[in-house]
Amino acid sequence: MLMSDIKRVVEQVSKDRGIEREVLIKALEEALKSAARKKFGSKIDIEIQYNEETGEIEVFQFKDVAEEVTEPDLEISLEEGRKLDPECEVGDSLGTKMDTTTFGRIAAQSAKQVIIQKMKDAERDAVFLNFIERKGEVVNGIVQRVDRGDIIINLGSTEGVIHYRELLPRETYRRGDRIRAYIVDVRHETRGPQVILSRTHPDFLINLFKTEVPEISEGIVKILGASREPGIRSKIAVSSDDTDIDPVGACVGMKGSRVQNVVQELRGEKIDIISWHIDPAKFVCNALAPAEISRVVIDEENQAMEVIVPDEFLSIAIGKRGQNVRLASKLTGWHLDVKSDEQYTEAMKSGYESLLNLPGVGKSMADALYEKGFFSVEEISTASVEDLLQVKGVGEGTAEKLIEMATDITSSNDGRASEDSVDKTDQGDDEDPIGQNSEVEGSEQEHLNEERLNESDSGEKDSSSEGSEE
Repeated sequence: MLMSDIKRVVEQVSKDRGIEREVLIKALEEALKSAARKKFGSKIDIEIQYNEETGEIEVFQFKDVAEEVTEPDLEISLEEGRKLDPECEVGDSLGTKMDTTTFGRIAAQSAKQVIIQKMKDAERDAVFLNFIERKGEVVNGIVQRVDRGDIIINLGSTEGVIHYRELLPRETYRRGDRIRAYIVDVRHETRGPQVILSRTHPDFLINLFKTEVPEISEGIVKILGASREPGIRSKIAVSSDDTDIDPVGACVGMKGSRVQNVVQELRGEKIDIISWHIDPAKFVCNALAPAEISRVVIDEENQAMEVIVPDEFLSIAIGKRGQNVRLASKLTGWHLDVKSDEQYTEAMKSGYESLLNLPGVGKSMADALYEKGFFSVEEISTASVEDLLQVKGVGEGTAEKLIEMATDITSSNDGRASEDSVDKTDQGDDEDPIGQNSEVEGSEQEHLNEERLNESDSGEKDSSSEGSEE
């Protein structure tokens, strides 16, 4: 019997798979509709109803009452119709209950297949919803097979995949090996949910520490960032609101036991545990440890820092192939430029000399510019008039001239750098951009240059004073 077969399938699937009752009933209704159309054709008008009291699925076929029947599958004569309903009229629609046993064995088998397919779809949806909620967690699985470098992992109810780029360097697995990985994404594919895993993601490192350090899972210690070069080295920033708790010590553990468990899972990856600080400069200094920092120059507008270290600590601060400063930059979110004291002194000296090379700028004005943070011609070329007005002895006219001359020099230097070093002997040695006498030397030259550079400022003051006297 069709009904008994279908009910048995539904009961079995519902018990084994735990699919909701409404989903089963809907699948059963669609299956019976498919079976009826396969038996009697696609033109028939049928309706499926589930009887809550009897637990049966009832199939009704509807036909329109017509004076002359042209399509027997869709129409019924008035005489036949009044046998079913004495009060029916032409144009009414009458429904008759169909005997599902007449659907036939092939139609019944087709209905079973529809139900089973619907159950599979419902099961896939349930698995997808389960894993989408676990996105961002670390899961354990067993290696099922290796496919072109990618590892397929059995996660129980579904499979996960780790692409070869998401594995640690020189890391190999065989079928049956246990593996831990981080859920990066869950995709709803036609063949079922696809769980994308990774062992190189920074959050994998964070989740491993959450597992090993109870203070982190309890919220006493917080992880505020992590950066990794997978399998080689990583940095993690931690802090605690409890002054009695040392966040770094909590992550290290007794004799380094906690951090060593994480290192073993990551195949010997070196881990630097950094104490987070609200002051960006202090945080950067912590991130570059064990290198000592002499001074830090902050450029907040460009989110950059110039870090000066003693000459003997330069290689330590930069690290092998720039690894240490690169990880520190990722961790702190600041672009870091590390220089030694000698390099910094040489750069500052070169910048100061470039100021003195500006036509009309003497030592006193160069010192004034230097004190206000204009260390080179390049910085003046990118400054605004309002910025230069903060410098002692610089008026609006002088500021405009300084910016114009600095821009010309910077652009000409850029042009020279991009050309071949030819015809350098005939460059503008004889030119005098502000009318200075090339024969004047020493302090007289400096005094004359500053007087001429400030002519526009004094001219403005004189004209304003004359206007007031009138």
